Amino acid sequence: MSETGGILIVATKNKGKVREFEHAFAPLGLTVKSMFDYPALPDVVEDGQTFAENALKKAKTVGDALGFPVLADDSGLCVDALDGRPGVYSARYAGEGAEDGDNNLKLLSELERLKQGEDTDQPLLSTARFVCALSLYDPADGRELTAEGTVEGWITSEPAGGGGFGYDPLFYLPEFEKTMAELTLEEKQAISHRGKALRLLTAKLAEAQQRGRE
Repeated sequence: MSETGGILIVATKNKGKVREFEHAFAPLGLTVKSMFDYPALPDVVEDGQTFAENALKKAKTVGDALGFPVLADDSGLCVDALDGRPGVYSARYAGEGAEDGDNNLKLLSELERLKQGEDTDQPLLSTARFVCALSLYDPADGRELTAEGTVEGWITSEPAGGGGFGYDPLFYLPEFEKTMAELTLEEKQAISHRGKALRLLTAKLAEAQQRGRE
């Protein structure tokens, strides 16, 4: 991958993701820039059928437009009781322009409707997983590096925590006895889908750089 002078461009307008990427890459001395720094670029239409397809499309579109390597993320929540929904539609589950609260309310309403007539004292509504696909694309040579990470948990009817973003307040982790939104940023980075994908991607990047020096 070509050099960008200590800057990593990430193709996102999600402020929560920007914070997590800044935290992840700060130890490497990299300054993260996002689409907030390039407002003239149009939004990329995320019409892929998988997280990986969307991540690669965003990385290529923004990388080709800027002429620099770009990292793109596509991630979301897959709920077993809803046959994997909201999936690639996680960010717009309640409609285009939906806020996190709107998406959370729709998710809970759908799950609670399924649970009608069952034991309503059980706060855990369904097993689920967060999925993150990362794509790093360099327009200089067309090279791509991809990685994917997942984390398993439950959707709870009792949201908790003020950290994180998205569905984090509803995503309960039994091993911590907390939701994702109750974890510190360090704890979340260590076990989250995005943290796992980042570690896989950086390992692949180091391996590719080593091969290039041989």
